[in-house]
Amino acid sequence: MVGQLETERLMLRPWRIQDAEQALGIFSASSVARWLSPAMDRVGDVNAMRLVLQQWIGEDGRLVPPAGRWAIERREDQRLVGGGILLPLPPRGDDIEMGWQLHPEMWGQGYASEAGRALARWAFDKGFDELLAVVRPANKRAAATARRIGMEWVGETEKYYDMRLQVFRLRPGDFEAQVS
Repeated sequence: MVGQLETERLMLRPWRIQDAEQALGIFSASSVARWLSPAMDRVGDVNAMRLVLQQWIGEDGRLVPPAGRWAIERREDQRLVGGGILLPLPPRGDDIEMGWQLHPEMWGQGYASEAGRALARWAFDKGFDELLAVVRPANKRAAATARRIGMEWVGETEKYYDMRLQVFRLRPGDFEAQVS
């Protein structure tokens, strides 16, 4: 079960089935769906979103913390603005991926990097020594967010998801130096 995380402006909390309508606004947007991992397709309707959320909620119960999926909610009005993940990367699950997806209306407000820093703090407090973000080469926004979180670019690989991806890495010492 994932823990609840708070930042100055955001609450990262477990997903709920009741989030389906607002989550659909995120995961059905073509500008978001085009960058999702190959493991997830664009969600077409609210019933499909409910099924996805049911799957995520069930999976979270089997993941070893700090791994999990979070709904990202704006504290001032409880609006669902996105989702965040800390998940084992395929094929073997040896590496942990940090990821984020935001509703397009929320882009450019610093929510992704704020949520990413909260996820990194959670993971490092739980003893993880490295987080990775894997980004499609054309996804300039995600690469910029990874850098704002403090991640360093380490190269490209086809190791994950059988496609060429840029890899960004964050380690506790680099994170602490960046947030101090």
